[in-house]
Amino acid sequence: MKRRIVITGMGSVTPLGLTVEEMWANLLAGRSGIRPIRLFDAETFPTTFAAQVPDFDVAPYVKNPAAYAKAGRNVWFAMAAARMAWQDARLQAGGFDPERTAIYLGSGEGILDFFTLTDSILAGLGPDGKVSAVGFAEVGFKRFDALRELEQEPNMPANHLAAEYGIASPTYSCLTACAASTQAIGESMDLLRTGRVDLVMAGGTHSMIHPLGVTGFNLLTALSTEPKDEPWRASRPFDRNRAGFVLGEGSTIMILEELGHAQARGARVWAELVGFGSTSDAYRMTDIHPEGRGPAAAMRAALADAGLAPEAIDYISAHGTGTAENDKVETLAVKTVFGPRAYQVPMSSVKSTLGHLIAAAGATELATCVLAIRDQVLPPTMNLETPDPECDLDYVPGAARKARVEVCLSNSFGFGGQNDSLVVRRFVP
Repeated sequence: MKRRIVITGMGSVTPLGLTVEEMWANLLAGRSGIRPIRLFDAETFPTTFAAQVPDFDVAPYVKNPAAYAKAGRNVWFAMAAARMAWQDARLQAGGFDPERTAIYLGSGEGILDFFTLTDSILAGLGPDGKVSAVGFAEVGFKRFDALRELEQEPNMPANHLAAEYGIASPTYSCLTACAASTQAIGESMDLLRTGRVDLVMAGGTHSMIHPLGVTGFNLLTALSTEPKDEPWRASRPFDRNRAGFVLGEGSTIMILEELGHAQARGARVWAELVGFGSTSDAYRMTDIHPEGRGPAAAMRAALADAGLAPEAIDYISAHGTGTAENDKVETLAVKTVFGPRAYQVPMSSVKSTLGHLIAAAGATELATCVLAIRDQVLPPTMNLETPDPECDLDYVPGAARKARVEVCLSNSFGFGGQNDSLVVRRFVP
C-alpha cells in the first residue's frame, strides 16, 4: 500500500500578490498582473510587457537579509514563499527531523549580468575587427562580481533554503523548462512514498524578465507582442486570436508530508496528492507532437498512479500558454484521454492573468487547484473572447464559476518535450 502524501503548507509570491490568498482573490476577480516591463528598458523589444511581482523586499522573510544582497530575484521569491509555507505548516515550532527532510525545487537561472557581458564583448572587438580576448577579459575582471556569477546557477535557491532551515537530507534542483516545479513536486511524492524522507519542501521559482530572457522567447516567436496599449489583454489562452504567452516570474513552495508524520505533529492538511505522471515527447525541441501523445500519456500515467478513472476528475488546470500549438494540442490530448466526457470537464488557464512563471508555473497552478477544492470555485480563463473551432472545450471563460470540485488534474508541458501531470484531491482522513 502506498504511503499517503499530503500538502500541509503553501506559500506564493506572484504577479497577483505576495501571499497565496492575495493571489487567489485576484485570480477569481479576473485581475491581471501583466504590465509594461519595468525591470529594464524594453522599449525597443518586440514585447514590452510582462507579469512582474510587485515591489518586493526579501528582508522580512530571512534571518540575515545581507546574505541575500547579491542573490537573484528567483532566490528572493523562493525564500519568501518558503517562509510562508513553513509558517503555514507550523514548522517554526519544530516537529521535524532535518535529516529526514528534503528540498526539491524546479528553478531557473538567477542573475544574468547582461550589461557587463555586452560591454565585455564590445571591448573584445579590436580596432582591426578581430576578436581580442585580452579586451574581453580586462572589462570582465573589473566588472563581473564573483558572488553574483555564482548566484546565476539554478541550484542556488535550493542551497539557500537548505542553509536557512538547516535541512540536511537530499537537496535537489531540476530545470525541465515549464514543467520543472510540477516534476519537482511529483518526484517529491516518490521520495516520500519510498520512505526515504518524511517531509519535503517542494515547488519552484524563476524570473526570466531580463534582456536575454525576453530576446530568446521573442526569437522563438513564443511571446505575445500585442496589444502594447492594453497588455492585460495580451495573454489569450484558447482564443482564436491568441498570439503567444506572456512572461511572468514568481515562486510557489509547498510543504509535503507523509500522512502519518503530519498527523503525529497535529498538522493541518490542505489536500492530498494522489497521482503523478511524467513523459517525454521524443519529438522536437520546441514543438509538441501534433497528436498530443506526450501530454496524453502523462495524464493517463497520473490517473493510473492515483488509481482513478477519467470520470473522477472535476477540473483540469490547463498548461494553457496561449500559443497556437500548445492550446490546440492540449485540447486534443484532453479529448484523447477523456473521450466524450472531455466536453463536460471544465478546464482553465490561470496564465491568462498570472502570466507564465516558467519553472514556477506548475507549483503555482497546483496551488490554485488546492484552493479550488477548498472554496468549490473555478478560476477563469480571461481574454477568451473569440472561439476557436479547434479549441472547443469548456475553458471557464471570462469569470470564476462555482462548481463541485473534489479532484483536480494539473498539467505542465515544457520545451524539449517534458510533460508532467499531477492529481490532487480533497483530503479525507
